[in-house]
Amino acid sequence: MVQLTAGICARLHAATPDDHEVFSGPHTVQFLSIKKVNSGNAGALDRFRIIVSDGINFLQAMLATQLNGMVNDGTIGKHTVAVIEKLTCNYVQDKKLYIILALRVLETATEKIGDPKAFETSDSAPPNMVTTPAQITPKPSAASSSSSKPPMRQHPSNAPVTAKSGRGSIFPIEGLSPYQNNWTIKARVTQKSEIKTWSNAKGEGKLFSVTLMDDTGEIRATGFNLAVDELYPKLEEGKVYYISKARVNLAKKKFSNLSNDYELNLERTTEVEECLDTINLPVIKYNFVPLGGLEDLPKDSTCDVIAIVKEVAPLGEILSKQQNRKLIKREITLVDQSGYSVRLTLWGKQAEQYNNEEESPVIAFKGVRVGDFGGRSLSMISTSTMAVNPDLEECFKLRGWYDSMGAGQSFQAQSNTGSNGAASGFKREEIRSLAEVKDSQLGQQDKVEYFSVRATIMHIKSDNICYPACPTIGCNKKVIDVGGNWRCEKCDKSFEAPEYRYLISLAVADYSGQAWLQGFNDVGLAVFGMSANDLIQIKENNADKFNVILQQANCKTFNFSCRAKQDEYNGTTRTRFGISSICALDFKAEAMRLRDLLHSEWGR
Repeated sequence: MVQLTAGICARLHAATPDDHEVFSGPHTVQFLSIKKVNSGNAGALDRFRIIVSDGINFLQAMLATQLNGMVNDGTIGKHTVAVIEKLTCNYVQDKKLYIILALRVLETATEKIGDPKAFETSDSAPPNMVTTPAQITPKPSAASSSSSKPPMRQHPSNAPVTAKSGRGSIFPIEGLSPYQNNWTIKARVTQKSEIKTWSNAKGEGKLFSVTLMDDTGEIRATGFNLAVDELYPKLEEGKVYYISKARVNLAKKKFSNLSNDYELNLERTTEVEECLDTINLPVIKYNFVPLGGLEDLPKDSTCDVIAIVKEVAPLGEILSKQQNRKLIKREITLVDQSGYSVRLTLWGKQAEQYNNEEESPVIAFKGVRVGDFGGRSLSMISTSTMAVNPDLEECFKLRGWYDSMGAGQSFQAQSNTGSNGAASGFKREEIRSLAEVKDSQLGQQDKVEYFSVRATIMHIKSDNICYPACPTIGCNKKVIDVGGNWRCEKCDKSFEAPEYRYLISLAVADYSGQAWLQGFNDVGLAVFGMSANDLIQIKENNADKFNVILQQANCKTFNFSCRAKQDEYNGTTRTRFGISSICALDFKAEAMRLRDLLHSEWGR
């Protein structure tokens, strides 16, 4: 028999903010009703009010917005019996507001269990708990997990009561809004920026920011000038603090990628007290995406990944045109069990302080940005965090896999940085015809899509077949002729001569149709068998020979790994097919493939 946790509503009704045991669950209850609450704010997420019963009493609670999916997909509803695994309490106008943070569904009953009563509205002590449990006959259970949607806040208003500890009531970050004054949050610092300075016509100043999180969500907090001197030394990454007397403002989305609509302005009078508790501390939550799934994420979105560091590049520099200063960077190559590798860029102090001595550590990254240059890539941003060898189950599984078999495995590159890495992208068993590529409308769903094709070159555009590039290794930026010298704006250097690199456009065909493919230097090298420097010299000295070389490249067949992506040119939207890798036909491998096909079920 499934038993409701008799008396839990009375315990919650009488609980104080410091009564951690009652808020930590688990408590088996029944939902008598679920009702959508209109927040009145355009664009705000739906909020749901739930009547919770233990078979003896009932009370009202709110569902945390990250659990909204359970209502929308019908996982929970009227008469659902569930285990509340965690909840918190907010104080609004001297009343308690319970927020359910995590739950697990047991079953849905056909009717109300017991005869639950409402509590008296007076402030008298709650009735004694009844020890006779309410019982029901269980049906087959159905487990459910919470949605991965980021939490948003409700909008409670005005003066919460003071907790017994003397500090303001502990508010969930999700519940903060500009309408409260006397609040305190208990939050972990997951990210702390460097101190930044500015100088303009209005004067000079400095600022820093931190990302704070608790069990309900995240919020960005920023301090200026005097607050920097007062609070920057107090706040440390990874530690938990009680924070109060900060101003709640609308978030400036330009400076933050957090989903919270609000942010905190730290002031000189803001109170920060380190939390020395050892239990009920907020823990960083991840929503890991396998590296093989990055191609399904839109450009400039953020995600969490956990992976093995397989390669570490040396420190490098780039010149930022926007900031007009040099930036330090380091690129590392990550791999995981999905069989993919991806390049992630560290910036600034993170790049300089990265410990390159440990071999193949496991690192959990939170909030890294997804890029699409040369395939999928990742980049740390101001609000990103990284944890080396974290105490997570995913970390232990990844470590065991890599040590037992992953270290000797080959990986398909999500980030194509050269011909060798890109060539691994061709999949013979997934070859498509050009007609299939166009009919499938690849690249037209606002994301990059990849395909393999075998095609023959029919025509090569001779105009702009290459460009003058910077000779510096790893730069490849276009250089400009300035008085006989070739200048690279990125490297801030001038050279006597450029190094030409291919920028090639091919018309290719197979049995089903024709398409235009665009490629870079590795494609030109494979097609012509000579460097762009040599080809441009032939073009300038002997136009007839140059045309013969172009004609000889026609009618050659290659295996192409391509990416399809939509872009806009002169107001017209078009789909472009870029070549990620190119390789000549291996006739022995192709013959073996045909032999295997004859011996397959298809051949019989």
